[in-house]
Amino acid sequence: MKLSKENRFKELIVSVFMNIKKVGNVILAVKDLDKSIQFYNEIIGLPIKSQRRSWVDLGTSGALLSLHPASLTSQHSGSSIDNGITIGFLVGDVKSAVEELKEKGVKIHRDIIEKDSGRNAIISDPDDYLISLFEPIFDDKDQQTGGYHGFTPA
Repeated sequence: MKLSKENRFKELIVSVFMNIKKVGNVILAVKDLDKSIQFYNEIIGLPIKSQRRSWVDLGTSGALLSLHPASLTSQHSGSSIDNGITIGFLVGDVKSAVEELKEKGVKIHRDIIEKDSGRNAIISDPDDYLISLFEPIFDDKDQQTGGYHGFTPA
């Protein structure tokens, strides 16, 4: 039985999606690689997993945050407001996180708000990418972290 062009395309799409295991990394094109490494490693606290001249992977497990100079591939395409990119980190205590970041001179894009699912604040990185800091509220209180545990994604 010969499949129509549309059905072959649908099967191809399904087979591609079935082979995806997880998100490996999120790649940010940055204006100044050294400035971005300083922000994400020294201010946010993400450990450097690997580093080459024009590429840095940050994180320990799960999806990595990868930084790459925009100038090597194309022009930087603007802020999160322009391009819709937001990075999300889970934190143990968003209030402590925001206070620490304010002391370090990090721009707070939106202060803490309460939602049904937890508390959230938005900061900006050196390239004006938005970063969501989210402290979830779990139905099972044993899952809730009791204090500030840094910025590394869970």
